[in-house]
Amino acid sequence: MGIWSSPRRLASAVETTQPIPLPSQARVVICGGGIVGTSVAYHLAKLGWTEIVLLEQGRLGAGTTRLCAGIVSVAKPISIECKMADYSNSLYEHLEEETGVKTGYVKTGSLCLAQNQDRFLSLKRLASRLNVMGIPCNVIKPKEVSKLHPLVNIHDLVGALHLPGDAVVSPPDVNHALATAAAGHGVQIHERTTVNHVMMEKGHVTAVETDRGAIECEYFVNCAGQWAYELGQASETKVSVPLHGCEHFYLLSKPLPEPLQPSTPVVMDMDGRIYVRAWQGGVLSGGFEKNPKPIFTEGRNQLEIQTMQEDWDHFEPMLSALLRRMPELEVCEIQQLVNCPESFTPDMRCLMGETPGVHGYFVLAGMNASGLAFAGGAGKYLAEWMTYGYPTANVWPLDIKRFGNLQSSRTFLRHRVMEVMPLLYNLKVPRWDFQTGRQLRTSPLYDRLDTQGARWMEKHGFERAKYFIPAGKDLLSLDASKTFYKPDWFDIVGAEVKCCKEAVCVIDMSSFTKFELTSTDDQALALLQHLCANDLDVPVGHIVHTGMLNERGGYENDCSVVRVKKNSFFIISPTDQQVHCWSWLKKHMPDDPQLHLEDVSWKYTALNLIGPRAMDVLGELSYVSMTPEHFPSLFCKEMSVGYANGIRVMSMTHTGEPGFMLYIPIEYALHVYNEVMSVGQKYGIRNAGYYALRSLRIEKFFAFWGQDLDPFTTPLECGREFRVKFDTDIDFLGRASLLHQRQEGVSRRFIMLVLEDHDTELDLWPWWGEPIYRNGELCGTTTSSAYSYTLERHVCLGFVSPPSLDGSPAAVTPDFINRGDYEVDIAGQRYPAKAKLYPFSSLFAQQRRRKDEMELSNFQGK
Repeated sequence: MGIWSSPRRLASAVETTQPIPLPSQARVVICGGGIVGTSVAYHLAKLGWTEIVLLEQGRLGAGTTRLCAGIVSVAKPISIECKMADYSNSLYEHLEEETGVKTGYVKTGSLCLAQNQDRFLSLKRLASRLNVMGIPCNVIKPKEVSKLHPLVNIHDLVGALHLPGDAVVSPPDVNHALATAAAGHGVQIHERTTVNHVMMEKGHVTAVETDRGAIECEYFVNCAGQWAYELGQASETKVSVPLHGCEHFYLLSKPLPEPLQPSTPVVMDMDGRIYVRAWQGGVLSGGFEKNPKPIFTEGRNQLEIQTMQEDWDHFEPMLSALLRRMPELEVCEIQQLVNCPESFTPDMRCLMGETPGVHGYFVLAGMNASGLAFAGGAGKYLAEWMTYGYPTANVWPLDIKRFGNLQSSRTFLRHRVMEVMPLLYNLKVPRWDFQTGRQLRTSPLYDRLDTQGARWMEKHGFERAKYFIPAGKDLLSLDASKTFYKPDWFDIVGAEVKCCKEAVCVIDMSSFTKFELTSTDDQALALLQHLCANDLDVPVGHIVHTGMLNERGGYENDCSVVRVKKNSFFIISPTDQQVHCWSWLKKHMPDDPQLHLEDVSWKYTALNLIGPRAMDVLGELSYVSMTPEHFPSLFCKEMSVGYANGIRVMSMTHTGEPGFMLYIPIEYALHVYNEVMSVGQKYGIRNAGYYALRSLRIEKFFAFWGQDLDPFTTPLECGREFRVKFDTDIDFLGRASLLHQRQEGVSRRFIMLVLEDHDTELDLWPWWGEPIYRNGELCGTTTSSAYSYTLERHVCLGFVSPPSLDGSPAAVTPDFINRGDYEVDIAGQRYPAKAKLYPFSSLFAQQRRRKDEMELSNFQGK
């Protein structure tokens, strides 16, 4: 027994004599006494947890000053991060009142500067999103910048974004205040305590081994920052925490001749790659250089937080940018150049949540130099997650299960972090792609497609073709084209869409996640009937589109399930659901040796044949009629294609267009592809990519998980009530919540919006996250959008809600949708839009009729 041995031991999943303790009654050990770990302890204590142990290898909060500039800003790239930063700001503002500990909180506001029009547009788009969340901000002119900050040189600025609510604090004082409040709620805090490894039994956390003995516990939280990767690897069952350290620099000056006031706004000059804030009458300035210096790639990280060696040559570009932006600082005397480590993740977003495969092991790390800004909100959401089983906001973009073990290679992390750190201040236009860590997962057809002009994007480490460049195009200029307006690939994707509608295209969709669930009896069916909203008790060969819901009725997964045999099911899920879906299935699987789940994603290459001539191509290759009479929709047959046998052919396309999905054992992939392309030549076949797929699915009003659907979206809110087995007595997960929602009515609704009076050639394009207005009032946001080559207009998908009545949500009615005048806000400019609850199929037909009539009238006129 350890020095902090607990009287309660964790009950095994197979032991029934003693239940697993409720979270608030269980012991949790948190490793990491920085602001992030202390915030988790504080929020758990506020939620009623009674046994919390906070461990710190050094002194509690030591080095916090060095690791953080003390800036709390909501100018973040995605909504959930804005929410976390906004909550942190509010928490720190009132922390002194709650604890009596001074935190150095000063509401300074901040200025995000733009040196060019593209940066200015990105700030305008950010302002629109912040306004949706009720966060005050203003797009201002350069002259207004001078009025707010006396030192800023405005000669090369085109504008700025002013966030009056941003603030600065003293990081160690905030940490001390959080620790004081946590200790007041009974949290045990132990400094100078090293965690050696986490002990597990039958997939559950049981104890933490430290240099001062063992601590028995049911929950463990890895908040070890730059050491989180190594701590994860030190567990009995290795836990993947994909992050990597880099050196991070900022300088501290002595007071200026005319000292800066503490309330002077923070300046973020992203084009200059620097930030500047007032500090003790002088300035604190750092940034994110183009050539970062990774550390700790090899060997164990033994350092406690401490200042590393100065490197003035490395910092010189940022110093030059600082002096250009604030020339008066040339007379300022520098006090110190601080060099300290900071950790970064593969996609610039933090890691949060319970790890797959180990119950009770949570992670909150990889803050990407925003630890202070995120700590309050992130600690709150993780504490809710541990207490209730889910947080009160959609944190999927931050969920650690978005990554797998494949992103834990030290070489991958080293190379990716060298790209990620500069990207924090880079201008990111829509649909940009990472350049490092590529070709990690590829289809067997990768080389074949690459030689035919494929241009690639990456999803969950898998290479997917965006589009195919025709012969004779300027490849280099097209690859380098990045814009908020009409992109250079517009006509290329349009040609692919046209081919999908009039002939036949082939899209390699091998990246999709694929599982096989089998059993000796009906255990597999029973599990899926419990997890899935739709009825899976269908004849062999039938395909069912369904959601896997949580207890609230929200989507944990959106998938297609094929009953290939009586007790065998083939589950097809989105690419980035590989770890999350596996974890969700395993979490709910009974301990039954007769029930088997296998990830077969790597076993099959998937080809999507889209278009009216797809049946002709497959008919020739299989000598079987592929017409709807012989091969009905949503049906699967195992058949021969060319010389290859055992191909699972499914009559679906994920786009609403006619066609088939072919799931091919990988050893046959190249043969089947070559045969399809050879036979398809006379039918006008061509390759197509995911941009064409996106356009097709959005104009058909198809919602995708991770973009339109999330754990807070129910089938009733997105028009999928017909995929819910309400007419059965099966008690599936989420049924009670959906029945209640059906009775009360939904308070938000998924709709389609077609933009009007929007010039595709000249106007800014919508991408996602744009505010939606109804009759001049904000009512929702878009979730995805694409240009419809059929309608020749932009189509946006998104959710809208009516105004609340007496503070409670009001139910959405068809009249609310159909009788409103809608507008979509793109970077501050509103465009009228036509709203619908169903696809614009009738508009397609009307447009074709109008086109035919025009052609006929022109012919008669001639």
